[in-house]
Order: sequence, then C-alpha cells, then structure tokens
Amino acid sequence: MIELDVRKLLCPLPVIRVQQAIKTLKPGDILCVTATDPGVLHDIPAWCRIHGHRILTTRKLERELQIEIEVQA
Repeated sequence: MIELDVRKLLCPLPVIRVQQAIKTLKPGDILCVTATDPGVLHDIPAWCRIHGHRILTTRKLERELQIEIEVQA
C-alpha cells in the first residue's frame, strides 16, 4: 500500500496529487490518501469514476479522512 498525505491541502490540490501519484503506480496497487479537506469525499470518488479506478474504503477519523483507491488499468 502506498501512502499519500494531502492533509491541509484544499481543492483541487488533493485530486491533482492523487492523479500524479496514480500515474506512477501499476494496476492492482492500493493508494491510501489521508486528507483534511471534506471536499475529497466527493471529489476523489468522482475523479476515480471518470478514470476507472476503484474506491475500496472511505474512513472518517477524528480530523482526517482516509480513502483507499485500487488502481485499475
């Protein structure tokens, strides 16, 4: 699992960082994104749907959000 820390970044930067990270990964890899911007709960899943990647889990922690993405071909 690859960790991506986008805490304290606001839209659209978390999605841009996810896009950059996924370009370096292979199908089947898991990207775990940790964010503080609540907008990622909508923006990252929408981006994944458009680009064919799969959301595995979404977790709300105390002040952070975690989204696990499975990279697809």
